Amino acid sequence: MQYSQLCKVYEELEQNSSRLKKTEILADFLKKLKKEKDQEIIYLLQGKTFPDYSEKEFGISEKLCIKALTKASGTSDKEIIERWRKIGDIGKVAEQIMGRKKQNTLFSHKLTAKKVLDNLKKLPELEGKGTIERKLALISELLTSASGTEAKYIIRTLLGDLRVGTGEGTIRDSIRDACFETSSEEDTSKKSLNVMDSENKKQITETIQDAYDKSTDWKLVFEQACKGLSALKSTELTPGKPVKVMLFPKEDSFEDGFSRVGKPALIDYKYDGFRMMINKNNNQIKVFTRRLDDVSKQFPEVKEYVKKYIKGESFILDTEAVGYDPETKKYRPFQEISQRIKRKYDIDKMARELPIEINVFDIIYYNNKSLIKTPFKERRKIIEKIIEKHPYKIRPSEAIITESVEKAENFYKKAIEDGEEGVMMKNLEAPYKPGSRVGYGIKIKPSENDFDLVIIEAEYGTGKRAGWLSSYTVACRKDNKFLEIGKVSTGLKEKTEGLTFKELTKKLKPLITKEHGRTVEVKPKLVVTVVYQNIQKSPKYSSGFALRFPRITRLRPDRKAGDVATLEEVKKEVERKS
Repeated sequence: MQYSQLCKVYEELEQNSSRLKKTEILADFLKKLKKEKDQEIIYLLQGKTFPDYSEKEFGISEKLCIKALTKASGTSDKEIIERWRKIGDIGKVAEQIMGRKKQNTLFSHKLTAKKVLDNLKKLPELEGKGTIERKLALISELLTSASGTEAKYIIRTLLGDLRVGTGEGTIRDSIRDACFETSSEEDTSKKSLNVMDSENKKQITETIQDAYDKSTDWKLVFEQACKGLSALKSTELTPGKPVKVMLFPKEDSFEDGFSRVGKPALIDYKYDGFRMMINKNNNQIKVFTRRLDDVSKQFPEVKEYVKKYIKGESFILDTEAVGYDPETKKYRPFQEISQRIKRKYDIDKMARELPIEINVFDIIYYNNKSLIKTPFKERRKIIEKIIEKHPYKIRPSEAIITESVEKAENFYKKAIEDGEEGVMMKNLEAPYKPGSRVGYGIKIKPSENDFDLVIIEAEYGTGKRAGWLSSYTVACRKDNKFLEIGKVSTGLKEKTEGLTFKELTKKLKPLITKEHGRTVEVKPKLVVTVVYQNIQKSPKYSSGFALRFPRITRLRPDRKAGDVATLEEVKKEVERKS
């Protein structure tokens, strides 16, 4: 497949904001991709070259892209930078200058999608002396053979800023429409969407989503979907490969909680820590965050605990890691231990200074058997059977089973006294739904209102805050778009301990994509927890709502932009409070 064919799809997607239209465009493309030998091309639809569970990154900066453009086109870096400042999109700059190449490219040839994929896949593997030069050579090779349009999307892909709006839901629905359009004698599970009723369509959509949630790999899902519904349903969990966690909505009272999850219910602590999926496959142990990041190296003690205190050859555990003071044994807030998640150096020292306790609250795979359809009460029994309880190392989550509101409230008070965030209420008969926020469980926390949101803009401060990005536009999510819901400039510190303006500025600067005076636009990467007093309707922001008296309370390095509150959740919260 020629890369130009893929670029035409990118352009169509960029020009159409309707999700239905995007789905139609992608479905047409996937019908063609079914005939291709290399179906890894599907990763490029989201500007990637690896499955979503992979942590591999290109490691390419705007500066290196400018060098590559200079090398490929003969245009001076000064001119490229000047154009970039005016346009604000280095991809469009690439389109302009590669459309009028200064150098004769006698050895250029038409780019294939496979060639682009192959060169980009090599980038994360390069390390050591000469890495920059080798990366530059791989990128320049592509740009030299690229048309203006192709150069635009190569650069955007390298910078993780494709700008075509292909979110998870759009990819899922396009696979459905591409693979289940016509009937087949070989596989009667393939039915025409033209005659399919809404229930069948919904079932296929859910099956595709389920396959993705188990595999986090669109190529695998696409290949299975091409074979039919039965192949999709055969997709299984694999220990050692990260899986999306099940999520839980909020409720205000135990009465509402019981009506949602049923009686009796298991109630366990909602810990002030971060989700950790612990995988064991024979002697190999891996640890993943809810973002699917592999943090096995950052938490060496987890491997030790698993080997010593858990029985089983293979399993996947859903847990919460909580920090504590090694001397007083008092639990510490998430913000203090979150620095361990990205730590690359002094890991053993950090493990001694900021130790964690693993609290196991679910198990979804055990000894070569998937447990996601097994009732939760049975999964809990397995946890209690296979884990040797060692406080401050590893233990089953603190829990009770009750149908009494009074007992639930007393347990909640104990959780708060122990320094935890609140409690979870869980349906004893429920399966495990990876990646879903369903009513199989709910969380109850103190009445403080908060959302996890992503920063999309920031503004440089004045006076004491000069030089710092000190005012932040935060956004919720609707499908694959981010919608503003307010500006936040409080909750951070200027010089004292805790999350500071200086720290947040340092994290935001590499994400800047455009500048307008004191205001900058940033890639939607940095997730923060924002506490607010209430929500009001507002035409000022694209979400249609504004948070009143918002303040940032913590960074969420364990969460991706796709994990932030949705517009639907905001609307439900408004209705609930009205």
